[in-house]
Amino acid sequence: MIQDEILRLKKEKDAVILAHYYQDKEIQDIADYVGDSLALSQIAQKTNHKMIIFCGVNFMAETAKILSPEKKVILPVKEAICPMAMMINRKKLLKYKEEHPERKVICYVNSYADVKALSDVCVTSSNAEKIIMAYKDHPILYIPDKNLGLYMKDKYNLDIDVWPGFCCIHNNLKMDDVERMRKAHPNAELLIHPESPLELLKVADFVGSTKGIVDYASKSDKKEFIIGTEDGILHPLRKNNPDKQFYILSDGLRCYDMKLTKIEDVLHALQTETEEITVEEETLKQAKKALNRMMELS
Repeated sequence: MIQDEILRLKKEKDAVILAHYYQDKEIQDIADYVGDSLALSQIAQKTNHKMIIFCGVNFMAETAKILSPEKKVILPVKEAICPMAMMINRKKLLKYKEEHPERKVICYVNSYADVKALSDVCVTSSNAEKIIMAYKDHPILYIPDKNLGLYMKDKYNLDIDVWPGFCCIHNNLKMDDVERMRKAHPNAELLIHPESPLELLKVADFVGSTKGIVDYASKSDKKEFIIGTEDGILHPLRKNNPDKQFYILSDGLRCYDMKLTKIEDVLHALQTETEEITVEEETLKQAKKALNRMMELS
């Protein structure tokens, strides 16, 4: 079986397989660790394995390389990108910083290394609130996700400029989706990711990261939940909570890039060790400062 060969090669090459919650269930099931961006970043930094096979999208594998430059980090499918990360670049951020030198740049981890390198601190959806509040007395630029930035600005009345970036999946959610699903499932709680539009976040029963949603649903006494994030999360939710019902908020909550990685790609990555992630040394050094600051504040 392909799974057996993956396990054999993983042991032979001293590799660890990391998978995001948004991966297909067969990828999650073969992984050593499944989690959100924060958890996987922490694992990548702490693991003693020589090689990391990162089943996610490119900025995640790049982040792992920044945190563990001595390890070989491989992204099984090089085409697995994050459109949000492409909505900001170094040139545009430099121009903004020149015009607004007083603003602290808080950078969502969904970004490339050269953008992180220009930032004061990075955040993930798990720790964004805590870290942004640590900078609450400063004027802030939040990049690149406008929705999470606007959510924090509205919730705490902070001085935050937001970059006009967004997740192509979460940003398409509409109030019509909420109304339709609440009508169909009146006893269900709405759990939604903060990359969604502000009007939806304001009516949610819980707003949180993928891990936050998994933890909330697992600990809750409720039995029904409407899930407002990428549908890959349904696998761990159902696996951990067989006595509960989970309904996806919209059929459109499926990330094409996250679903590019197949189990055959994981095997090929272990066999050939191609698609290795590299980051220029000075960029890596500066980006690591912002990521280490995130780890300190998490």
